[in-house]
Amino acid sequence: MNEEEMKTLHRKIDAGVKAAIAEAIERHRKLGQSISIMQDGKVVTLTAEEIPQVQHQLSVLPMTNDK
Repeated sequence: MNEEEMKTLHRKIDAGVKAAIAEAIERHRKLGQSISIMQDGKVVTLTAEEIPQVQHQLSVLPMTNDK
């Protein structure tokens, strides 16, 4: 795999991880479940009401059968 293919793969992985995190946070918010985050070096627990609504955008990357 060359460097450009590696960069493309990294972008796809990064986008997938960010989308999964956004979906998990939104699911917690909708179900009334709290989440814990790091804020100013401390662990802070947010109630569902304190969780901001996530509006995530996925950049659509073509999925191919790369080697």
